[in-house]
Amino acid sequence: MALDFRSADHLPKRREDGIPPPPARLPRQRRGITPQMHGRYPDYDVLSNSGHWDEVTRGVVVRRAEEVPPMRFFDAREQRTLRVFCDLVTAQDAEPRIPVVEMVDAKLAAGELDGFRHHDMPEDRQTWRLVAAGLDEAAGGSFADLDPDDASRVVARFAAGEFRDGVWERLPCGKAWGVVMRGVLSAFYSHPWAWNEIGYGGPAYPRGYMRLGEGQREPHQAAEAGAEDPARVVKEAGIE
Repeated sequence: MALDFRSADHLPKRREDGIPPPPARLPRQRRGITPQMHGRYPDYDVLSNSGHWDEVTRGVVVRRAEEVPPMRFFDAREQRTLRVFCDLVTAQDAEPRIPVVEMVDAKLAAGELDGFRHHDMPEDRQTWRLVAAGLDEAAGGSFADLDPDDASRVVARFAAGEFRDGVWERLPCGKAWGVVMRGVLSAFYSHPWAWNEIGYGGPAYPRGYMRLGEGQREPHQAAEAGAEDPARVVKEAGIE
């Protein structure tokens, strides 16, 4: 779900009880794990299908759920800054959280890059380091030490491509946003907890599909908890 960083209303500090309600009044997760334990598919756990996956795929997916990669690329300050950034842009306000920054770190440490970049941008590893420095610079110290409202405002300016001075003289702001968000979203949605949240059925090989008609659901796929249209709810909430 894309967040409007011009508003900080999604942050816990802006709510009377300090606890974020589930997006679109989503129920508590009853089976499996989702970020913050809410989702549209509360009785669904994609890992219950793991017996139908080939051995290599099963190993890869299960490790994502059970193991948090050690930090090997970012230094301590970068880790603090980028952990707060990754949690903010994925709206992970409480545990359990998908370890996005650790997953990004592992990819960069292994040199597993996308194989392309903008002609006026450094390679992705340097871009991430400059973004961390640029967020701290925009915060006037440590981005990780900002309160949630102020951090959200910094990210809003980053998303809008507004930064020009200091670190950003070497890094086109709008393009840098695209690079890091590509990494954040790739990490987040490769994790089985995110699959539980969106009802993704997981790898189809070697089982395949049997129900190919419109509106049909495979026996192993998740059923939604309600009939709310998420697109309408998001629009009405003003968080598109």
